[in-house]
Amino acid sequence: MTLIAAMIVNADGTAQKLDYPKTNKVDHVDEYHGTKVPDPYRWLEDDRSAETAAWVKAQNEVTFGYLNKIPFKQEIYNDLEKAYNYPKYSAPRKKGDYFYFYKNDGLQNQSVLYRQKGLDGTPEVVLDPNKLSADGTTRLTVFSLSKDGAYAVLGFSQGGSDWQEYQVMDMKTLKMLSDKVEWVKVSGAAWQGDGFYYSRYPKPEGSALAAKNENHQVFFHKVGTLQSADKLVFEDPKNPQRFHTVSTTEDGRYAALYVSDRGKGKDGNGLWVMEKGQTQFTPIVSEITDYSYGIVDNVDGGLLIETNADAPNGKVVLYDTKTKSWKPFLPEKPEPLVGVGTAGGKLFAEYSKDVTSRVYVYDMKGKQENEVALPGLGAASGFGGEKEDKFVFYTYTSFNYPPTIFRYDIASRKSSVFREPEVSFKPADYETKQVFYTSKDGTKIPAFIVYKKGLKLDGTNPTLLYGYGGFNVSLPPSFSPTRIPFLDQGGVFVQANLRGGSEYGEKWHEQGMKLKKQNVFDDFIAAAEYLIKEKYTSPERLAIQGGSNGGLLVGAVMNQRPELFKVAFPAVGVMDMLRFHKFTIGWNWIADYGSADNADEFKYLYGYSPLHNIKQGGKYPATLITTADHDDRVVPAHSFKYAATLQEKAGASSTNPLLIRIDTNSGHGASNTKKALETAADIYAFMFHNMGLTWGAE
Repeated sequence: MTLIAAMIVNADGTAQKLDYPKTNKVDHVDEYHGTKVPDPYRWLEDDRSAETAAWVKAQNEVTFGYLNKIPFKQEIYNDLEKAYNYPKYSAPRKKGDYFYFYKNDGLQNQSVLYRQKGLDGTPEVVLDPNKLSADGTTRLTVFSLSKDGAYAVLGFSQGGSDWQEYQVMDMKTLKMLSDKVEWVKVSGAAWQGDGFYYSRYPKPEGSALAAKNENHQVFFHKVGTLQSADKLVFEDPKNPQRFHTVSTTEDGRYAALYVSDRGKGKDGNGLWVMEKGQTQFTPIVSEITDYSYGIVDNVDGGLLIETNADAPNGKVVLYDTKTKSWKPFLPEKPEPLVGVGTAGGKLFAEYSKDVTSRVYVYDMKGKQENEVALPGLGAASGFGGEKEDKFVFYTYTSFNYPPTIFRYDIASRKSSVFREPEVSFKPADYETKQVFYTSKDGTKIPAFIVYKKGLKLDGTNPTLLYGYGGFNVSLPPSFSPTRIPFLDQGGVFVQANLRGGSEYGEKWHEQGMKLKKQNVFDDFIAAAEYLIKEKYTSPERLAIQGGSNGGLLVGAVMNQRPELFKVAFPAVGVMDMLRFHKFTIGWNWIADYGSADNADEFKYLYGYSPLHNIKQGGKYPATLITTADHDDRVVPAHSFKYAATLQEKAGASSTNPLLIRIDTNSGHGASNTKKALETAADIYAFMFHNMGLTWGAE
């Protein structure tokens, strides 16, 4: 490969020559509604070709050659490893005489699944995924116990892939049976009687990474039989881009079929049910619209269903299966409904008020009994269980509050700490502040700002601004141990709650969808401007970060306001907005983005697509693109083509490095703890180096 050169200025003022691999171009042009669009790096979409493999190798040699010369990178890794190295537990789940939970001793690549008899029993290992692969990248993705607790489905993923293989464990002996179910994707394991429902695609022809992911089928697997004997329960080959998933009620009486059609731009789902003993699903909601429906539980008189039908903030209704009538149960509130669960004869409903949790307890007639007192303004999750349970567990966390497990006693209505993490740092040394800043159109946007107490607002603080803004996904407060060393270096972490998420219900989501996507970018840009105005940081000390849809966000704002940021981290991003729906599960995103197949939506997508709006001769922030070879959700071709174009058009004109880091045997997220820590260390090293800072300096 031939090379193009750029001069990169080191922190000490000396020049470093950085040579990017020159990527071969092909003469390929697509026409969209009369507009011709060149795609010279189309060949990089074949991520299994020898040519692409050579390109990946050449790019990684340049990137890691650059990163490994940063003198304090190993020190960062050591600090991150130390902060991460403490036992981490999941909340227990009760089934029969046992409590099941996950534990990571500290630096294990995968958490280990345990169980114990009673809360005071001795834990025993159910499964240790760390023993399943030499590099620790085989993950346990599903653990679903049968209704009587006699068996469990365990799902496994290799190297970060979204494809899963299901196996069955005998819970008396903790031995695997011979059952093996392959090519599972977008699925749970819903037990009913002597088997379980699951969803899969037909076996791909050729590369699993390049599979079209069409004709999603529902099967029923009977324990102790071959997959070839599984009963096909539902498919719809005339609508190959629909999702079909099944859940069952706690007592196993009902199986619920959920059908979504996001490839046609529909954001909701249809709902069918089948009572045990029946052979066909009957419709509750047969028309697929933008309304969503999910069964919470069956109660005397019908099914409790969570929905946003005519209720943008969500509500719960009671559906009478005999009369097919609907009755109000939990009416819509001013705050969005996050989730609903049942346990101990009660219903627990979590709402979000300014992106923080509020949890209320109701009787099974819908009457509110009390609010669960939480430790502060943070995020709570859990509250599920079985009808006879006397207590439930939940996990509470915030930016400066490590995940802590609480036990809530249903009768006394009181919470107590069940398991508190033993961390080596003092959470009280750090501060979290919520602010509301004004976006371009006047909308008030919330953001959390996290820093070590005593921070000076002098515009010199290295600041990492993170965002997502899409797919009805909320970003509540969360804790990351690898953030602590960054804060200890005087860093500021900012999480902006952009439109496109669910922070304020469906209306907030809709304001960041399709032809309103620019609102998301404006919200993020306004966050950066606020941080600079309030002297938290300056353009020379501001980095931006986002993954997946957030990678698209970073790529778009880099094009629109490159002078506002010093460093950018677009991770596993959706960068080609004209062709995203052509790969694996990408058609699923049409409901949020729209599609280039539509003339109006094409014009809008083309106007902000990160790949197509890189400026020739542009001066871009120091950029470290991250992706992985096993990402079969947002295929790495997005990042490959984006990196090649960025280097070609701006490599010579930019004084900042424009690099791509391609992980191996990993997927849409890090496939094990070691890879996650390595990536985080490279990100912090790249950030500080390009801001002219040294890690560890007083």
